[in-house]
Amino acid sequence: MTPLYVVADIHGHRSEFRECLRAVGLVDHTGHWSGGGARLWLLGDYVDRGPDGIGVINDIRRLAVSAAAVGGHVGALLGNHEVQLLAAQRFGTRPVAGWDEPGGFRGGWARFGGREKDLRQLTPQHVEWMTRLPAVAVVDGFLLVHSDTTRYLELGSGVAAVNAAVATALGSSDPSAWLDFCDRMSDRGAFRDAVQANPDDPVSLMLRTLGGDVLVHGHSTLTKHFGVAPRDVTVALRYADDRVIAIDGGVHEGGRILLTRLR
Repeated sequence: MTPLYVVADIHGHRSEFRECLRAVGLVDHTGHWSGGGARLWLLGDYVDRGPDGIGVINDIRRLAVSAAAVGGHVGALLGNHEVQLLAAQRFGTRPVAGWDEPGGFRGGWARFGGREKDLRQLTPQHVEWMTRLPAVAVVDGFLLVHSDTTRYLELGSGVAAVNAAVATALGSSDPSAWLDFCDRMSDRGAFRDAVQANPDDPVSLMLRTLGGDVLVHGHSTLTKHFGVAPRDVTVALRYADDRVIAIDGGVHEGGRILLTRLR
C-alpha cells in the first residue's frame, strides 16, 4: 500500500510546512514533489494567523499537479478559516442580521486571526479553488474531516451528500446562510467524551454514517484544547478508544505542524 500522510491547520506557516514535507521526502530541497506515488491529504485551515496563507494555497495547488504527474496524490479539505476568508471577501463589512459582530464577516474574520495580506492577495482563482474543496473524505478506512464535530451530518447522510451541500452553501448569496455554515464548520469538541466505544456515541455515529474505521481531524489544537504543552507536541493524539486522531499541533500557539503518516 502506498504511503498516506495527513496534515492540518498550517495557518500560513509556509516555511514550516515545506520543512515537514522535506523531512519525510515528499518534497525536495527546492520544494518540488519528490514523493512518487505517495498520498498527502490536507485537512483545512491553510490561511489566517500566520505570515503567508495564500502562499500555502499556492504550494498545495502546485504540489497537487506535480504529484499527479508521477502517480501521487495531494488532496485538500475545506476548513472553517477558508469559509471565513471567503465570507469576508464576499460580504465585507456589511451588517449581518442576527449577528452582533462589528464589521460583519470581515470584522469576525479579523477577530479570529484573519490577515490582511491574505485578503489582498486573494484572486478569483484562489476563490474558485476554495469553493470547490470537499469537506469530508474517506481514504483507506480513515474518515478525514477538518473539525471535531458531528454537525457535518446536518448537511447529509453520506460523503457525496455532505460535499454537495457544502458546494451549495459556498455558492449562496445569503449572508444568513453563510453565518449558519460558518457556525457549523467552527464547532468542536464532539468526540472527547466518547472514551469507551458504544454504538450511539458521536464517533460511532460519524463513522457509521460517513464511513471509515478511524476519524482524523484538525481544528482543535493539541496545545489549547487537549492540554499538551507546546514543547511536548511531537506526535498526533489518539483518543476516544483509539477511534479518533487529532492532528492540529497548534503551530500558531507555539506548537508545530504535525505531518502524520497513517499508512
